[in-house]
Amino acid sequence: MSAATTVGGGFVSTYEDVTRVRVEDPGRFARLAATRRRRTVADTDGTMMIIAADHPARGALGVGPRADAMASRTELLDRMREALAVPGVDGVLGTADILEDLLVMGALEDKVVFASMNRGGLQGASWEIEDRFTAYDAASIRAAGFDGGKMLTRIDLDDDRTSFILEASAQAVTDLARHELIAMVEPFWSSRPGGPGTTVVNDLSPEAVIKSIHVAQGLGSTSAYTWLKLPAVDDMERVMDATTMPTLILGGDPADDDPATLRASWKRALDRPNVRGLVVGRTLLYPAGDDVTAAVRASVDMIR
Repeated sequence: MSAATTVGGGFVSTYEDVTRVRVEDPGRFARLAATRRRRTVADTDGTMMIIAADHPARGALGVGPRADAMASRTELLDRMREALAVPGVDGVLGTADILEDLLVMGALEDKVVFASMNRGGLQGASWEIEDRFTAYDAASIRAAGFDGGKMLTRIDLDDDRTSFILEASAQAVTDLARHELIAMVEPFWSSRPGGPGTTVVNDLSPEAVIKSIHVAQGLGSTSAYTWLKLPAVDDMERVMDATTMPTLILGGDPADDDPATLRASWKRALDRPNVRGLVVGRTLLYPAGDDVTAAVRASVDMIR
């Protein structure tokens, strides 16, 4: 029996059918991407609420105290689809596996889509700083009709691998600009306080974030299409004075702060004129109280 007979030629509604499409009609993903109803960054009101789900591809499945919170793909997709259905949510950030599952279920219609590019710096790996580009590249992002690519760029002055990721990120910025796509750079000043092989820690002091901004915005042969993805930290007025780049604020790990404190930090950051919205994943997809819709709606209300 053909895929067209089993699940039709368009969207599907069950995860069993998603698997069936992958077996019987894998070309459908490209066809649906080509005909997807698009909403571009230019169609937004100047600010964006983006739901992120690219942590699992780096082996990072934890949310707060739950080390395996994102282990179930179907549960994650349920939460993603619920979040994307909230009015005021503009789009999504993810790797190909996530985006294609959402695409074939119709959840990417009329959404801005950012593709995650480098997921090779697996959480806890000895080479974690060396975030190899293992996912989308500029050409595939353009072919899929998406809006830009996001890259994690951690800077550890004691790790020689940092030079690789800086060069690779610069090349990605240049390639994305060549295709007139947004390059969303997520920089951190990082270190391993416990020595080689221990946990990577990001320095969230204003001074460290400012230094990371200056390195990140200088990557590539042009900055015309560069956006930044930054944490909300203390003294955001001084931090955001370090750049003219449009900036989206990341959500972080909900274990680090209570929801009210976290949202207050987002609100202070959103008051800066070059901050253009939020890119939040775990905090909204696995909120305290487990009400995804309420958590997302509260965040949308902050930027509208």
